[in-house]
Amino acid sequence: MTADVLITGANGQLGWELQRRATASSRTARAFTRTDLNITDADSVARTIEAASPKVVVNTAAYTAVDKAETEPAAAFAVNRDGPANLATTCAELNIPLIHISTDYVFDGTKPDAYSEEDAVAPLGVYGESKLAGENAIRASDAEHVILRTAWVYGVHGHNFVKTMLRLGEKQDALRIVGDQHGCPSFAGDLADTILKISDRMRSGDVPANGHGTFHCTGEGSTTWCDFARTIFELAGPTTGRVPTVDGITTAEYPTPARRPANSVLDCGKLTRTYGITLRPWQEALAEMLQFTLSEDTGAAKEMR
Repeated sequence: MTADVLITGANGQLGWELQRRATASSRTARAFTRTDLNITDADSVARTIEAASPKVVVNTAAYTAVDKAETEPAAAFAVNRDGPANLATTCAELNIPLIHISTDYVFDGTKPDAYSEEDAVAPLGVYGESKLAGENAIRASDAEHVILRTAWVYGVHGHNFVKTMLRLGEKQDALRIVGDQHGCPSFAGDLADTILKISDRMRSGDVPANGHGTFHCTGEGSTTWCDFARTIFELAGPTTGRVPTVDGITTAEYPTPARRPANSVLDCGKLTRTYGITLRPWQEALAEMLQFTLSEDTGAAKEMR
């Protein structure tokens, strides 16, 4: 049976939400985990997509271990560059549109204000370099495509900053969190809704003028990791009974193997102008995620414990 959408990386934060919301909205979805489909295997990619015969392919699969990538560049490039290249090649051959998820880490963070899609890219580490290579591989193909760059993703499924803060906040009365890196928290549920709206346009042939190419897609508004953590505790406090103190520290005080951009705020105006899509303020989306995650009768709450 032909699927409306084929999803890779189905066990990740975004892939899980995408599958859940596609099914809930009566769209037919074929979702593949890394075990089901290794996107670095070109033959497997070709066989799987041809058999599923989807109207749109959405690639959420990625190597996302930013620090580990510094010592595993081959693994990062295999998934983040070669995988998208394989998907794009098959999509081009079968005339299937491709939506691919990329990252704010393609930028070096030196720009004083928000990055637009036209700004020069300059990744600081292997992860960003490998994701940029994946973007370029898709652009070099003949596949009809949309590349969505996002940032600071969190969701009710999987591991992320929000869940880490909640876990640490259960045991610690004070935390020290980096306060000089700026970005845009993005709820996986809102990203999934956006992807489905764009995929609907692509499979119906109703793509707007200039609707292909690269777009930025994050929650509205920006913050720092430190203030993000404070907001998490403020919103969760009435349920958890815990509001730890959060002190801001500098990046230099929290060294990591991979360098992070000091500013990775993305300007999402092009997405709004082209598709009429603007994601919610990140605080509003965070409140929804926390309500679901902290509910005693949800699988997400059990996952936290």
